[in-house]
Amino acid sequence: MAEVAGRSCPLEYRYGAAALARPATLQAETLWIAGGLYGNREALERLLELYEGEPGSKALVFNGDFHWFDAAREDFQRIQQGVLAHPATRGNVETELALPHAGAGCGCAYPDWVGDAEVGRSNRILERLRATAAGAPAAVRQLGELPMTLVAEVGSARIGIVHGDADSLAGWGFSQQRLATASGWSAARAAFDAAGVRVFASSHTCLPVLQAIDEARVVVNNGAAGMPNFTGTQFGVATRISLCPRADALYRLRCGPLEVEAHAIAYDAAGWRARFLESWPEGSDAHASYFSRIANGPRYSIDSAFRPAARRAA
Repeated sequence: MAEVAGRSCPLEYRYGAAALARPATLQAETLWIAGGLYGNREALERLLELYEGEPGSKALVFNGDFHWFDAAREDFQRIQQGVLAHPATRGNVETELALPHAGAGCGCAYPDWVGDAEVGRSNRILERLRATAAGAPAAVRQLGELPMTLVAEVGSARIGIVHGDADSLAGWGFSQQRLATASGWSAARAAFDAAGVRVFASSHTCLPVLQAIDEARVVVNNGAAGMPNFTGTQFGVATRISLCPRADALYRLRCGPLEVEAHAIAYDAAGWRARFLESWPEGSDAHASYFSRIANGPRYSIDSAFRPAARRAA
């Protein structure tokens, strides 16, 4: 059967969990991780405000898909400059802008539960963004030089930072759907063993989940920093991993010495909607796929995202 653009996963995306069993290159007492910024300048500004107010030894990592809706050249440049002032990994969006793979489309590797119409729209969104990026060749080169994974330490605990899952840049193994199954939970446990990390931090699948794998290991997927993640909300979500808790977390799990938390990125929602509509008015591909979520949030709850040990998959 022929591979379908937007559903296939290029071999070059695959690294395997054992690739993360390497020394950390980043150390901090507090680590913020934001994936799925999706070109939302207002969310970037709010995230940086939160991060700048964080005391002590700290780091902020963007783990991919920071570009997406920023088809306007100025928006693209502002996102690029703001993100790459910090450590970053590339997501499938940045990879397909800088290192395109024949037949990969948007590089999302969408599973079967995502409809064909949405897959096709995502491929066309990527094509439009690629036209914007073509006007910034230096930025495209920067994107191509970003790693697919990063290993950090908070205290003495190792954190594996990926875009998709433990095995692939566009993997869905850390999706809330997959982690709700016994086979997905078992696969995650095996990945932890191979990588030798205490926490895996991911994004890509667009809905957040904080899943206890066992008493000492946690998967945290922040969903989207640049879009609402829960029904009736107007904020993005970022991950905070620290030796000390922060009072305003949406939810958190204690993982050994670490506090693993989800935090709201309460950006200027009206300003973001107006900016989005300038580039993606009604009738456009991004409007068809995303505007309802931007305006109203997805059909998903915080209770569904927060999965402490007592509720893990059996």
